[in-house]
Amino acid sequence: MAGPALAFCLAVLAGAAGAQTAAAPTRDDIVGKLGHLEEPGEVDLPALKQQVMERAKARIKNDPGPVNRPLIAPDLAKLPAFNAQIQFDADTPIIQPASYQTVGRIADALVHSSLLPYTFLIVGHVESNSKTREANAILSQRRADAIRDVLVNTFKISTKRLYPIGLGEEQFLDRAKPTSAVNGQLQILTYAKLPEEAPAHPAAAPAPAAKKPAKKR
Repeated sequence: MAGPALAFCLAVLAGAAGAQTAAAPTRDDIVGKLGHLEEPGEVDLPALKQQVMERAKARIKNDPGPVNRPLIAPDLAKLPAFNAQIQFDADTPIIQPASYQTVGRIADALVHSSLLPYTFLIVGHVESNSKTREANAILSQRRADAIRDVLVNTFKISTKRLYPIGLGEEQFLDRAKPTSAVNGQLQILTYAKLPEEAPAHPAAAPAPAAKKPAKKR
């Protein structure tokens, strides 16, 4: 009987280890990954959004396929990144309750003193699946927008610090395995320092009134 009992114990231990692996990251984990920005991002974000949609819509005869498809924004790989496994309802931007804690930890990290001076990209990805690349590009943008909206509306993170962008299938996190769930992860990237606001100039004090000469007696 020792054999089945031992096998059961090993299965329980393996399950416990898996549960620990799936636990939400700590605030300090996220802060550690997003700190130490060496050079600010220099990506034209509005242009990148347009390029994603144009490439996703294109019907290229010689498309190299998802494994060999070139990254659409390789410079993003140079930025500090935290990859989050956010669960959404299928084909929607609705965040599942199991991921609320992770989103909350992201919010906690973004208001940490070491990260307050920075802006961040919220980057949505989608693994290769039966849907069109265009549909996946749209879905990834909606999911990035959804995370931004929760961070702004629920956790009061300044909207000036967050830039959502969906890359769909155009920048796989694991190019060797396009259908892997890893490619559905959402990324938070440290992008640049917030511009310093010029101090308000105080209103100039009114010039003292000229004294009238004293009357001679």
